[in-house]
Amino acid sequence: MNARRASALVALLAATASACSSAVESGAVEAPTDVSSPADDDGESAESLAPTAATETATDDDATTSSTVDSTDASTTSTTTTTVPLDVYDPACVVQVQPGEGLLEIADRFDDDTVDAATIRAENGLTSSGLFVDQLLDVCVDNGLNDIDGSERGRNAAIVSRAVAVQQAKLNELFDGYGIRELSVDGVSGSVTQQRLCAFRLSAGLPISLDDMEPGSAEEERLLSADRLTIPISSAIFEDRWVLIDETCQIMFVGRSDQSLDFVFPTSTGDTENPTRPQDRSEVFKYNPATFNNGWHNSTSFPAAEDNPLNGNMYKPLYFDNGLAIHGANNVPRYPASKGCARLRVPDMNTLIDWLGLSGQRNVTYNNSQINLSVNIQGEYQY
Repeated sequence: MNARRASALVALLAATASACSSAVESGAVEAPTDVSSPADDDGESAESLAPTAATETATDDDATTSSTVDSTDASTTSTTTTTVPLDVYDPACVVQVQPGEGLLEIADRFDDDTVDAATIRAENGLTSSGLFVDQLLDVCVDNGLNDIDGSERGRNAAIVSRAVAVQQAKLNELFDGYGIRELSVDGVSGSVTQQRLCAFRLSAGLPISLDDMEPGSAEEERLLSADRLTIPISSAIFEDRWVLIDETCQIMFVGRSDQSLDFVFPTSTGDTENPTRPQDRSEVFKYNPATFNNGWHNSTSFPAAEDNPLNGNMYKPLYFDNGLAIHGANNVPRYPASKGCARLRVPDMNTLIDWLGLSGQRNVTYNNSQINLSVNIQGEYQY
C-alpha cells in the first residue's frame, strides 16, 4: 500500500468516525443514507479496510460496537456505531466534504505531501475552491482513473505538479511589473506557462524552447535562484528604444539603451503562409493612430508597400518593414496567426503607444525621431 493510499485510508476512517457515523441506542439500526456520485477524477483500487479503535471493538462489515463504562455511577452503556461506506468505485481514494471544510481542510487530512489544495482542485476539475457538504472528492491523483465512478481518464488531464506550481510562482515574481498577466499558480503546465518559461530562457541566455522545465534540472536551478529578469542579449539593446520579438516564444521584450527593461508582452507573429521577416534594428518609420475609427485600421494585402486606408483589423499600427507592423488585435493566440505583423493585445498596444509618447498623436506620422523605436525579430516557432 503506497503512502497516498495509506493517508487516504486514515482520512477516510477519521471522516467516517466523525461524520459518516452516528451513535444510536443498542439494538437500533440506522437506515443507510444515499450518497450521490459527482463526476471525474482518479485513484487506485482499494485494499481491504481494517477498522481500528482506541478501545476494544467488535466489527462487522458495516458496524462497530463498543462498550464503555461510566465511572461515576458504574452503570454500563452499550452503543452501536453504524458506518455507511461511500458508494463509490474506490472508497480508499474518495472523501466526503464535511460542514465547514474547504480544500485546505481536506488537504490537512493527509500526511502525504503530494495531496494539497491545488492537487485536489485539479484532480476533481474544480473551477473554484468552493465546496458543498457531502460533496465527493477524489484524492488519489494521476492514476488514470476516476475513483468516484471507476471511469478511465488520461494521465495528461489537468493533474497538477508541485514543481510546476513552484516554477509558476517564481515566474510571477520575476515578471511582476513588466505588464504581462500573472500565471495561475495551479501546477498545470499549459501553453501560457510554457510561453513564460520560454521568455525566461531568452532572458537568462538559456537554450530557447517552449518545453516544460524538468524539476531538479540545471535550468530550473537557474530559474529558482534568479533575483530579477535580465535583458536578452541582442543587437536591439544598443538602440535608444527597442523592441525584441522572439518567434519561438511568441514574446516581445521592450526596453531602452540604458539597460532598462520596461515591458514584456505576449505576441502573435506571422503564420506559415505569411511569415514575419527577421529584423535587425529596423526603424519604425510610420505610426497610424487611425483616430477617426477609434484606432482601428485595415490592411488586406501582404506584403504591401504600406496598407490600404480602410476600416478594421489593425489597432494603432507601428510600421517597421513595408506593410509589416506591430499593432493591437482582439485575438492574440500563443502561436503565429497573423498575416506577417506582430499582434499585441489592445491594452498592451496602448501601453506601448503611451510609453513612446505618441498617445496624443492625432494624424499619421512618418517622423522617425518622434517615434524613435527600432525592432529586432529573431527565432522560429516550433510547430
